[in-house]
Amino acid sequence: MHQILLKIGPAAFRIASAWRQPLDQLATLYRSYPAPSDQNVDFTVRLEPEKPWRHYIRPSVHISGDFWLPDAAPLPLEQGLLAAEMGMNLQMALGWRRHLLLHASSVEKDGKALIMTGLSGSGKSTLSAMLAERGWRFMGDEFALLCLKSGKIFPFPRLISLKNEAIGAMRSVAAEARFGPEMKATPKGDIRHLVPPEAAIARMHEPAKPALLLFPRFGHAPELRDMGLSEVFVRLTQASTNYVALGEAGFHALTRFVDQVPVKAIDYQTVDQAEELIENLWSRLP
Repeated sequence: MHQILLKIGPAAFRIASAWRQPLDQLATLYRSYPAPSDQNVDFTVRLEPEKPWRHYIRPSVHISGDFWLPDAAPLPLEQGLLAAEMGMNLQMALGWRRHLLLHASSVEKDGKALIMTGLSGSGKSTLSAMLAERGWRFMGDEFALLCLKSGKIFPFPRLISLKNEAIGAMRSVAAEARFGPEMKATPKGDIRHLVPPEAAIARMHEPAKPALLLFPRFGHAPELRDMGLSEVFVRLTQASTNYVALGEAGFHALTRFVDQVPVKAIDYQTVDQAEELIENLWSRLP
């Protein structure tokens, strides 16, 4: 099999593929990322045909590796890049234990991190991508890595996964050379990956102190709403893929996070509205 090694934040991956195409796409989009300093990796992702003849006849990509989902449906080879990204996310979700993983996007300014989490369609990925083009440092749109000891957020700035209308919105502000191929009618809709700004890649080992937690909700009149700490705690346990596996360490890390980090629910209809609300909150932080 062909293979490529990638380093994204603290995690190192080996992606092995029966086809060259997905790895060529990864090599192009991750060209600014460092390779692991040695051959040691945290996870292996394998892209291979579910049946031998699927290598040639209607090629379809089955995602496996150190961790896999036995009932996951294969993707067509044209979506091999998406399969590789899904495979890396799967390894992190099921196997990472060095940090508490929160399914959230995060950006940084002035050494402080803004974390945004919510249901699919809440707009957290688009918001983080847009803010990264407006002076914030992009830290990730899939996972926020909460350090169990220091309480800081560590970056995981993989490719930004843009869906449906977000693709057109980001094309108006980001150079075309930063975009990967557009994949139509995937299980998540139309998808196109965007390479984060160079500063995000160059500083992907720099953590930041969490300063604000937002629960965004797209498509509603702009408003900020308070949330109870018990609701926040429960929603964050649901947003974490390894909270249960970390046991007591995860409980203490999340409890400290909820106790110390201000939180708001934010409704918005446009990115400009969201940015105005966020900047107003940010200016009033201690």
